[in-house]
Amino acid sequence: MADADDVRRLALALPDVVEIDSEGFDFRVGGKGFVWSYPERTPGTPRRIRTDIAVLYVGDEAEKQALLLGEPELFFTTSGYDGLPLVMLRLAQVDVARLEELVTDAWHMRVPDTLVGEPDGADPVSPGLSGAEQ
Repeated sequence: MADADDVRRLALALPDVVEIDSEGFDFRVGGKGFVWSYPERTPGTPRRIRTDIAVLYVGDEAEKQALLLGEPELFFTTSGYDGLPLVMLRLAQVDVARLEELVTDAWHMRVPDTLVGEPDGADPVSPGLSGAEQ
């Protein structure tokens, strides 16, 4: 199963990713976070950074609910994340191939249009158009 080292390796393999110095891991593209360590907050205790849980950007509430309902063994949320397009992922429960898909999807949703890089090194092509037609 996956761990924080897998998150780091997968995130840093994507174009234009910056790792922010933190107690755990925190990856951004174009100044926008797409995956980071879960900052667990329990009333009456100091915040605890959980590197066994990743917070992932998922784009919208519909995607969030689909993940939470479809794969509850992997994903969860807390009331502090209500209304935010973010889910928590239990790294010990996910295989590395699925983690790669999730991290790459989060990156795609956060990468600014001005950054053209593609994770596989390919030039982006508009749907339905060949490179020559663009």
